[in-house]
Amino acid sequence: QLYREARECLTLLSQRLGSQKFFFGDSPASLDALVFSRLAPLLKAKLPNGKLQQHLKSLQNLCNYCTSILSLYFPWDGGESSDPLTGPPRAAGTDGSEADEDPHKWRNQLLSVLVGLVAMLGYAFLSGIVSIQRGGVGPAGRQPIALEEEEEEE
Repeated sequence: QLYREARECLTLLSQRLGSQKFFFGDSPASLDALVFSRLAPLLKAKLPNGKLQQHLKSLQNLCNYCTSILSLYFPWDGGESSDPLTGPPRAAGTDGSEADEDPHKWRNQLLSVLVGLVAMLGYAFLSGIVSIQRGGVGPAGRQPIALEEEEEEE
């Protein structure tokens, strides 16, 4: 019954979309974001039972809808991939592994860690969890005198 209702839902979405680019005309709405977030994984994920996926693939306007949104809002720089749903093409490294797409990945990760650390320390200081008390040598090289010691000297 669940499969039948999901199949019916996809059919109704296909009928509602018709030949339009988006559900409410030429510009996307929040419904488009919601529908796309459910359809795109269903369209490309490897599922143990692909009946619902096959039904979705038979609804050509919904497939075109997903492909259109991916190419419009998630363009790939490589341009070699004929199917935007599969993602950008990846270059193979010399040892057969995939090469990093971002040449500055290490730098970006380090900066992310540093920003997070500064944010946590800032929060700790501003909230009073951590405080710094000055101690040790005072001005002009003199040791600070405690209040009790000061009274004894007078």
